[in-house]
This record gives sequence, C-alpha cells and structure tokens, in this order.
Amino acid sequence: MEEQTKELKDYIDAFRRRRTTIVTVVASLFVISAAVALLWPPTFRSTATILIEEQEIPQDLIRSTITSYATQRIQTISQTVMTRSNLMQIIEKYDLYRRERKRDTTEEVIDRMRKDIKLDMINADVVDPRTGHPTPATIAFTLAYDSQQPGTAQKVANELTSLYLNENLKTRTEKATETVDFLETEAHKISEHIAEVEAKLAAFKEKNPYSLPGLSGLNIQLIDKTERELDDADNRLRFLQDRKFDLEGQLAQINPLTPMYSESGEKIPDPETKLKMLRAEYITASSKYAPDHPDVIRLRREMEALQKQLGSVDSANEEANQLAALRSQLAVAREKYAPDHPDVIRLSKEVATMEAAVKQMPARPEVNVIKEKPENPAYITLKSQLDSTKSEIESLMTTREQLKAKMTDYERRIAKSPDVEREYLTLSRDYENSVKSYQEIKAKQMDAEVGKELEKERKGERFSLIDPPQFPEQPIMPNRSAILLLGFLLSLASGFGYAAVAESADKSVYGARGISSLFGNPPLSVIPYLPNKADVMHAERVRKIAIIAITGTLVIVILLIHFLWTPLDVLWFKGLRKVDTVIGS
Repeated sequence: MEEQTKELKDYIDAFRRRRTTIVTVVASLFVISAAVALLWPPTFRSTATILIEEQEIPQDLIRSTITSYATQRIQTISQTVMTRSNLMQIIEKYDLYRRERKRDTTEEVIDRMRKDIKLDMINADVVDPRTGHPTPATIAFTLAYDSQQPGTAQKVANELTSLYLNENLKTRTEKATETVDFLETEAHKISEHIAEVEAKLAAFKEKNPYSLPGLSGLNIQLIDKTERELDDADNRLRFLQDRKFDLEGQLAQINPLTPMYSESGEKIPDPETKLKMLRAEYITASSKYAPDHPDVIRLRREMEALQKQLGSVDSANEEANQLAALRSQLAVAREKYAPDHPDVIRLSKEVATMEAAVKQMPARPEVNVIKEKPENPAYITLKSQLDSTKSEIESLMTTREQLKAKMTDYERRIAKSPDVEREYLTLSRDYENSVKSYQEIKAKQMDAEVGKELEKERKGERFSLIDPPQFPEQPIMPNRSAILLLGFLLSLASGFGYAAVAESADKSVYGARGISSLFGNPPLSVIPYLPNKADVMHAERVRKIAIIAITGTLVIVILLIHFLWTPLDVLWFKGLRKVDTVIGS
C-alpha cells in the first residue's frame, strides 16, 4: 500500500478531531506556567555604589603607607566582613532566613546569605602617569543584597555598606599605625646597635691610641726623627768616648800632687804615676808582642820593681776605667769597620789582655800608699773635664737607650697598623652603615607618621558612598512576562505536539481518502455525519465548560497579577504612559 500524502485538509480534519485534547493540554500547561510566574516569590535587590576616591594631597608631597591595590583591598575587606560571626549577627538582627534556619545547618544558612550578597567592581580606563598609557583601574564598586522583602534588602544592604566603610577606615588606620610602630622598633634596634659600635670604637681607640690608620704618617715621621736623633747621639757618644780616652791618657800622665822637675827642666814623674804609665805601656805592648818579647819582659820587671818600692797599690779602679775605655773604643770601631779591620783586631787584643789583667788582680787589695789631696791644677782641671765627660756619656747612653726604645715602639706601631686598620675599618664601616640605616629608618618613620595622620584625617584614598541603598520598588526576579510568554509558547508546542503524536499513532480510517487508500478504489458516495440530539447537547455542555474554564483562568491570572505582582490600576496607568510615549514619538 502506498503511503498516503497529507494535504492541508487532512491537517485541518486532524485538528478538528483533536481540538479538545489540544485545548486541554495547552490550557493545563499555560495555567501551570502562569502559576509559576505569579506564585514565584519576588526577589528585591538594594544596591549601594561606593566610589574609590584618590588621595587629596598629591603623592609627590605625602606618600601613603597603604600600597595595596584597591581591588585587593576590597577583596580583603570582603573576607573580613563576611566572616561567620558578622553574618550570623546580621541574620539574627534582621531575623533572616527564618524557615531555612529551622531545617538547615548554620553553615548552609551562611552560604545562602553569601550568595545573596553581590559585590561587583566598576572599572574604567585611566591614564597611568608613569607610562602615559591607559590602564584599566577600579574606580568604584557596588554592594547589593537580595531578599524577598524590599525593606529587609535595604536594611541589610545599609548594614553591609557600613561594615565595608568602617572596615576600610579601620584597616587603613591599623596598617598605618603598624607601619609606624614597626619603623619605631627598627629605629630603636639600630640605635642600640650604633651605641654598641660606638662603645667598641671607643674601646678600640683607647686600646690602640698610636696605631690608628690616620697616625701611620705621623709614626713614620717620628721614626725618621728618632733615627736622626739616634745618629746624633751616636756621633756625640763617639766624640765623648774619644775625648774621655784622651782625658784619661792625659790624666794618667799627670801627678795629682805638685810635679817635680829635673835640673834640665824636665818633669820627673812620681813612682805611682810612673807605675801607671808602665802598666799602660805594658798593656799596649802585650797586645802587640808575645809574652817573651824583650819590651814586654822589660816593662814587667820595671813594674815589679816599682810595686816592691811602693808596696800594694789599689789600681782596680784605674784598670777598670782603662778596660771600660777600651771596650767603648772597640764598640765604636766595630760599628765603623768590618770584623777583620786592623783597629778592630788590635782593640780586641787589648780588651782581652786588660780583662785578663783585671781578673788576676786581688779582689780587695790593701792600700799602703796614703793618697793625698790633689794639688796639681792641671790634674784637677783634667779630672773635672773627665768627670763631666763621663757624666755626659752616661746621659747620652741613657738617651740612646730611650731613643732605641722609642724606635722599637714606633716600629711596633707601624707593624701593628695593618691589623689595627683592618679591624678599625670593619668597625667604622659597621658604624657608618648603621648610621645610614638609622637615618633612612627615621626618614621613613617621619613619612609613616605623616601618612598615619593622613589616614586619621581621612585625606588619603578612601571609600565614599555616592549612592546609598534605596528601597527597591521593583523585584529583579522573576521576569513574569517572560515566564508567561515562554509558558504560553511551550503550552502551544506541547498541545500540538501531543496531537501530532496521537494522530500518528491512531490507525483508524477517516474520510473518503482513507477508504480509497485502504481499498484501492474511491467510494461511490459519502454520507456526512448527522449529529443527533444527544450529540448536540454534549457539544453544548463541552463548550460551556470550556468557556467557564477559560474565564476562570483569566480571572485567577488577573487576581494573581493584582495581588502578587502589580496592582491593576498601576499596570493600567503604566500602559497608558507607554501608549502616550509611542503615540508622541
């Protein structure tokens, strides 16, 4: 059997057969959508707009201690405001979510409130003064609260706005105060460190007063000066030692008593003087010749004869003086000449001979010769000059030792200077860095204190409420018109769709075309359906029920619109204004 092609008449006949079902489905679904649109509780939103104002005083003059971005600061404030304690306090204060608190947990109620709070940023392109290019920046933000009661929405929005404003002011003031306190603490620590370094520097300078870096040049100058003074003292000492030796030689040849002269006018030395002269010649000859040399033997015999004549004579002082003179001459010669120089060799032999002679003398010789007071003026003069020379030599020797000690001290200072300088520079660098850090911290502390006053006086960046929460006159949801329109379209689609499915599933034969399709031949004639009285009464009853149902539905929809959405008189006047606007335009 070939598939029957549908024509428009077939669709019209199908609609007539299914019109009751279509109307019923469409009416039922539209009533449900209308009920949803009208019974859905309205949600009112009260919104506050808060402007982020820039700092009044130019930042080039006073810089704020708050360096975070506005968006970051707003998010931080949100986390602080939307804490469990704050939200629960608002919920209990305004008796929010009464039914939810009975059946849900506290966390679920708080999550519900957090979802009802809306925070949106308002951004704009501003010119960055550093780069000169437009940069998106947050200039304001909106804070809103959604509630089924418009008054509650406004009150809660006001409460949240106050919390945000107060928290921003509190946060900025606390951060400014914390910055000042931190810088003050750091300045105190650095000040204590500076005091410690100053004490170390003072102790170090007291411990090393002459080895500090600035005194190196002075120490070198003092060494040069001391070297010159030491050279002068050595030259003077050599001169005095030579003079002393000469005076001692002259003094040894002069009789302290009044001298005696021969007939020829020659001076006759006394036996004691002659003995001294012989001893001096003997020492000189012993240093030059061997012990069996004739001159040495002759001098030794003459000395023994005079000693027998004079008896025991205390010559220890004279021998000691001669030994000291020879040693001084030897020391001067060694400084001038090499060890193999003839003068050094000669003086070394004389000193050795004199030392041997002094050791052989008795420790306490008896003095049998009675010394008289010197009367010879020449002797007295030479003796005075010799004593003065000896005294000056002793003074120069003391001065020389002092100069050597000074030289050693100056050299020790210079040798110590590198270590002292290294430690001193370390302490000085630490002190300078600490002072620099202290000055920087104090400057920052002053800026922070000015910034703190800036926040107290509310002259810095601040939140300004430019649009406080208003009483919401219209709900933001649901969109009842859209729900009604969408419900009506879905109802129509459902009704016709149901009719189409039912028609395709129906295997009954309708009309002449159906019979022709079934038997292959058209019918001879078509007798229309003639309704009887019962059919007419049934059709009338169905029409009345439909009219009553439609009328009741319209009345119910109108009542729901009037009581749950907008009063009919307000809706009427709004419509008239829109008509006037359309006509006027």
